[in-house]
Amino acid sequence: MQGLEKARQRKQLGLTVVEGAKEIEMALEGGMQFESYYYVPDIADQSLLDKLFSRYPQCPHYTLSEDVFAKLSYRESTGGVIAVVKTKPFIINALKPGPVPLVLVIEGVEKPGNLGAMLRTADACAIDAVIVCDLPGDVFNPNVIRASLGTVFTVPIAVCSSDEAMRWLKENNIKTYCSNLHQANDYFKESYKEPSAIVVGTEATGITDKWIQFADKNVKIPMLGKIDSMNVSVAAAIMLYEAKRQRFK
Repeated sequence: MQGLEKARQRKQLGLTVVEGAKEIEMALEGGMQFESYYYVPDIADQSLLDKLFSRYPQCPHYTLSEDVFAKLSYRESTGGVIAVVKTKPFIINALKPGPVPLVLVIEGVEKPGNLGAMLRTADACAIDAVIVCDLPGDVFNPNVIRASLGTVFTVPIAVCSSDEAMRWLKENNIKTYCSNLHQANDYFKESYKEPSAIVVGTEATGITDKWIQFADKNVKIPMLGKIDSMNVSVAAAIMLYEAKRQRFK
């Protein structure tokens, strides 16, 4: 289990670690295959253990002392349960958008916490899909799992290149709105009532020229203070909720 904090090991073994009662609940909700789990009887939530026993009766499981458990866990508070689950591929052609899809495209985001936060927002907004392009790390990073509160297991996700994402968006007739500070319209002046994809970029440099040229529209969030940017997860949330607001009318 200790080696699974490294992306290379996660990829080679096809496994990742899930810590925290809520995150494990979401892994169950998402139908993830559990390889093993470890718990402290006096700490672990019995209802969660009952679900694990019921769903995976043949899955190896081990009771641990608090001291041993603390050495295995990355986090200080895990609810007394740690699980190892099989990872799965996130193939773009497996996405099934609805009749008027709303999609978030995330290009090259480096910080796992930001990626996790955007997955959590995607869940809150109940959007059709999240497409993660040109990702430096991997979506099964324990920090992504934690920051997403386990929604990485339940939100429809694809991981692919930008070229693959653009091709899929074109094939599905989805209009693309790229967040861009230059030569862009204010985001709230656009309509997202048709099939729409909102694209956000890296924390340091934003969207690449490839996406800016591909976009149907470039949009910006007005910056009224002294700085010219905001956290990418905050920007994504603002634009997604504007799209949902328009659709609720």
